[in-house]
Amino acid sequence: MIEESATIGRRFITMNVYIMKQVFTAQDVPQSGEMRVAVGSIVTAAAREAAANRGVRIVEVPEDQVAVAPSPAQTIAIGADHGGFRLKERLKRLIEEQGLVVRDVGVFEEKAADYPDLALAVAELVAAGTAARGVLIDGAGIGSSIAANKVPGVRAALCYDKASARNSREHNDSNVLTLGARLLTETQAEEVLRTWLATPFAGGRHQARVQKILDIEQRYLKKGSS
Repeated sequence: MIEESATIGRRFITMNVYIMKQVFTAQDVPQSGEMRVAVGSIVTAAAREAAANRGVRIVEVPEDQVAVAPSPAQTIAIGADHGGFRLKERLKRLIEEQGLVVRDVGVFEEKAADYPDLALAVAELVAAGTAARGVLIDGAGIGSSIAANKVPGVRAALCYDKASARNSREHNDSNVLTLGARLLTETQAEEVLRTWLATPFAGGRHQARVQKILDIEQRYLKKGSS
């Protein structure tokens, strides 16, 4: 906003400059160590609480000393309830071995949790474009898939072998993979995830069918807003 004021023989222009501050939430807090934030950044109360619980020190530094955020295209969001916690920890290593960045939304210990909460956290990151894709793990993988698919823009697929993983990517352009920790061995889950990450969307005739899925979604979004 620009304000003008007149004085004796002169006109002065005062400019009010509004600077966007970066906001850090609980999802940005690492599991250990320290979290470096630019001076003047906003750290939410939830983020400070998460940091305290994990023993993470929040350090304010000049902006040029803050690590550059990873590209969304290279980021995979992952979440699991208590039933999928152990498998999540193993699959995180596999994702990183592919040269990708893991955005872990929890759980962070093998303690009872509700799968819809984790599904929502991952689905929102994917829908917002913060993460290109997401992975969800619970006991059977079914509940997480249902919950994640309630978020517009998410196409979550429950996969149980390499063929279903490949199909979900080639034909359906799935952007969230759900796995059942009680239904797959760790080796099987790794094979499914590796295949899913490596398979591109085929496009072509499949694009028109995926578009029909998006059209259905938009139809009911419009009904909800009317």
